[in-house]
Amino acid sequence: MFETLLLNFLFLLTPILIFLIFFENRAFAYNSKILVLLSAVTMCLCIAKPFKLDMGFIFDLRYIPFIIVALFGGYKNVLPLYILLNIYRFYVGGEGTLQSFLFATSTLMLIPLYSKRFLKLDSKSRIIAATIISFLTMGFYLIILGFTQGSLNREYWFLTLNAFTTHVGVMIINMILIEKIITNIKNRERIMQSERLNVISELAASVSHEIRNPLTVTSGFLQLLNKSKTISKEEKQYVELSLLELQRAEKIVSDYLSFAKPQSENMVHSNMKAESEYTKNIIIPYATMHKVEVKFNFNNSLNKSYDRNQIQQCLINLYKNGIEAMKEKDGGTLFIDISEKKQNIIISIRDTGIGMTNEEISRLGKPYYSTKAEGTGLGMLMVYSTIDKVKGSIEVESEKGKGTTFLITIPT
Repeated sequence: MFETLLLNFLFLLTPILIFLIFFENRAFAYNSKILVLLSAVTMCLCIAKPFKLDMGFIFDLRYIPFIIVALFGGYKNVLPLYILLNIYRFYVGGEGTLQSFLFATSTLMLIPLYSKRFLKLDSKSRIIAATIISFLTMGFYLIILGFTQGSLNREYWFLTLNAFTTHVGVMIINMILIEKIITNIKNRERIMQSERLNVISELAASVSHEIRNPLTVTSGFLQLLNKSKTISKEEKQYVELSLLELQRAEKIVSDYLSFAKPQSENMVHSNMKAESEYTKNIIIPYATMHKVEVKFNFNNSLNKSYDRNQIQQCLINLYKNGIEAMKEKDGGTLFIDISEKKQNIIISIRDTGIGMTNEEISRLGKPYYSTKAEGTGLGMLMVYSTIDKVKGSIEVESEKGKGTTFLITIPT
């Protein structure tokens, strides 16, 4: 029995190691398919090498990957595992086949319901939640087995003790490893994003200031030339076109300057009330034009030091993106909520627009990536840069056709 336990444990560790070595850096959608496939293989291996009991039943750790996929992936990802599990279990046959089917069906119906709430928990809470769910599901399985068995002999109680300890213990180990991998991926991405933003900030500050001076001089001379009465109508048209292009160039330079380090003359220590109300008032006409209703709520007393201009531009970019996401749906509602929680300023910006896929969310804030056909990606890059400078974090939740929520947490 001890050898079988170790073998099952090895089966459960194998997909984690394979994913960590070969697939950690792949796209999110690709990762989810790989994880489901690896979980399916692990589940089948566990069924193939079970604990065999004298009373005719078999017991294994197949439900650990099943529960993990149900919690992290919901119905969409766990349904293929459910089908495969039952097909293979009926193929194996023997006592307990019907009980296995009933238990798998009950697990499929109940556990994925908790998936969305589970994903919102922090790392430690997810480990505790998965452990409790593992304990309860195993208890439910043993109750079903007890009712079908009739008389509860010594072997049944031996199974009960071992099932609880192994199932819960292995679940804890697997969840700790999974959460460690998730934490490492997030930390690495945060460091890479911070390095990208620092490079862009330094480059923007040095290049933009140098370019702006000759642009200003050139624009001044062209304006004087445009007022001259000696140039022809055609030449005047060329000058006007040149001035328009210079204005466009200055706007691009201004966009890059927003990535520069906070300026001392713009630094304030405040609760962001003035900035949030100012940006809300600015964006309302734009929202009205696109049939978008703005609902604003402010309830924060915590103060933070920040660059006023950069925070204002950051909020405007997020508001504008939310409004533009609702254009295709002929309007909607933009919810803006600024509150406090455990010494953190929480900014929630939610729209009822077209939403994004998980892959689109994972690419937000990267240079030159935009979900809009005409976009440059500089707006979202500026948002991530600004929040990074105040040591904050951004979480994005979105669903295609239903909308997107930006949740910004800024420590004080």
